[in-house]
Amino acid sequence: MTKTMAPSSPSMTRPDHFAIRFAPLSLAEVYDLADDGANGAIVLMSGMVRNQTDGKAVVALEYQAYEPMALKVFQTIAQEIRHTWPDATHVVIHHRVGKLAIGEISVLVAVGCPHRSEAFAACQYAIDTLKHTAPIWKKEHWADGSTSWVSIGACEQPSG
Repeated sequence: MTKTMAPSSPSMTRPDHFAIRFAPLSLAEVYDLADDGANGAIVLMSGMVRNQTDGKAVVALEYQAYEPMALKVFQTIAQEIRHTWPDATHVVIHHRVGKLAIGEISVLVAVGCPHRSEAFAACQYAIDTLKHTAPIWKKEHWADGSTSWVSIGACEQPSG
């Protein structure tokens, strides 16, 4: 599912873009969607499937999402970015669902801004907020053949 949002300010020439896709995500597409002549920076964060979690071997991840609500969360994140960093030109958030192999991209977040410090801060805010609020879950497939489901927000919690 893909959702394109209308421009939130008259100076924007293209809308923000949010998507949840089964197909592989494209770095070039997300970068292009965030590109704008007003940008001095585009920060793009690529989340990938790694081969271990807490020292335990992972062979794949499987993502599921409640798509309508997740897309609304992405839109809310963009609105919050525009409130905090009003010069942001574009916010792009794409997340993948389905079973992904080691090295595949699971999430792409890009934010374009006139200045790099705002672009970095807004992009970090977007991914951190997404991981803690979006209704997206991942199933870890372990090398020993076992699996476990976790909310992606739980994945980034510091261990006790």
